[in-house]
Amino acid sequence: MLLEEVMQELEAMGSASTRKIYDNHGARGPGFGVKVGDMKKILKKTKKDHALALSLYETGNTDAMYLAGLMGDARKVTSQELDHWAKTATFYMVTEYAVAGLAAESPHGWDLALQWIDAPEDHVSSAGWATLGGLVSVRDDQDLDLDVLSQLMQRVVQTLAQAPNRTRYTMNGFIIGVGCYIAPLLEKANAAAEAIGKVNVDMGGTRCKVPMATDYIKKVVDMGRLGKKRKKVRC
Repeated sequence: MLLEEVMQELEAMGSASTRKIYDNHGARGPGFGVKVGDMKKILKKTKKDHALALSLYETGNTDAMYLAGLMGDARKVTSQELDHWAKTATFYMVTEYAVAGLAAESPHGWDLALQWIDAPEDHVSSAGWATLGGLVSVRDDQDLDLDVLSQLMQRVVQTLAQAPNRTRYTMNGFIIGVGCYIAPLLEKANAAAEAIGKVNVDMGGTRCKVPMATDYIKKVVDMGRLGKKRKKVRC
């Protein structure tokens, strides 16, 4: 499909009600208000088309940018492209889900995540912690540095209260990810979850809630799914 064709389909799928929801969640800039499930109908046609994904992202349209993150090829995307995407995104759904998911599935995710979490911009640092949360869900434990992950959990405990809004959300998600997907670090993750307690995040007046890390991890353990990795991050 051509860029123009994809944009036309996105526009046809958009709705004012969905756009309002995204606006309430902090979306900035142009967008049609397309549900993620509808975007996947386009994705079935394009498959992984990295060149098209790059063009979609540069439109600045929030729906196109999210779709670009889903469409991007983790084997082809460069560190520079991911860094550009994270820094120019205009909606946390783009950075924390589409971009972070692509980064986590790429060979560049670990290094970029460690850079991003030090960024002063909320949308960049939140993408870093989201990428780390994605990485632990798909990479084998032997391919992860468990000592560094332990140190990062302590960093969350020590700094979450002073972190920017969306960064607090993805820090919490990182603790949950470690506790659910890395069995050897369960005890440390539970201790970190207890230490951060209830995390307060401004959700833009919506009904969305921040999950309690302690409860979430316990639920996964009780289900017998501790340490069971996912096949992919993006969904």
